[in-house]
Amino acid sequence: MDPVFLTVAIISGLSLIIFTIAFLRKFQDRPQPRVSKPTAVAPRDGGPSRVQAVRNQRARMRANAARHQAALIEEEPAAVEAAAVEEETASSSQNVEFVDKMGAKKRAKVEAKMEKKKAKEAEDQMREMRKMEEQKNEEEKRKLEEQREEEERKAEEAERKAEEERKRREQEEYEAMKAAFTVEGEGYDENEEENKDNMLKDFIDYIKAQKVVLLEDLAAHFKLKTQAAIDRITDLQATGELTGVIDDRGKFIYISQKELEDVAKFIKQRGRVSITDLAESSNDLINLNPVPVS
Repeated sequence: MDPVFLTVAIISGLSLIIFTIAFLRKFQDRPQPRVSKPTAVAPRDGGPSRVQAVRNQRARMRANAARHQAALIEEEPAAVEAAAVEEETASSSQNVEFVDKMGAKKRAKVEAKMEKKKAKEAEDQMREMRKMEEQKNEEEKRKLEEQREEEERKAEEAERKAEEERKRREQEEYEAMKAAFTVEGEGYDENEEENKDNMLKDFIDYIKAQKVVLLEDLAAHFKLKTQAAIDRITDLQATGELTGVIDDRGKFIYISQKELEDVAKFIKQRGRVSITDLAESSNDLINLNPVPVS
């Protein structure tokens, strides 16, 4: 049972008991109505009827007094009951008002607790949502990092394979170039590989000795097609065995390693060198005349 309701009930009961006791005491202290005594009538001589009349009057008075007393006795419980009902009604209304006030306070307290609980639940939900969002962002960052690393790994792998393929192709081209220098004739020469190397060396030495060669003349000298001669020069440049340039007039100009170093030194000393200055100084830096090759 609710302690508040029990307290209210006890207070109401005590109030009712106190009111009843006070009312009974008030009733007992009230003076009782006096019953008038019949006036004695002197008997008249010689008349028994007078005595009988007096007796009858006294009897009627006693009967009236008894009825009046009975009426008072009947009225008192009704008054007490009415007063008790009135007191109980007033007390009940006070109790209801008190209970309503206590109920409103309790309801306000419960509502405050519910609001606080809802606010806490909303805060927990927002915190959980932020946590999930952070986890999602971290997961996306991790995936992007893994993707970047995978792309870098693939790029490095592709670069490595491309380098291997380039070296393999250069080697194949070099072998094919050596194979192109064949000696026409019948039979099989045990020194065929050595002859190929010698012919390649002759090709390189010829270019170095001439310094400036017309590509058509070079191809005719070694019994090659012009494009084949150009391809071989390009391959030798890629391997570093020849250094030079092919101009727009179909000539290959051989520039030795020493001459390249002299040009680099000249540019470094001058700081800034224009194309005109370099062209004017090229005759001193680069020898374009044929030279004997030992």
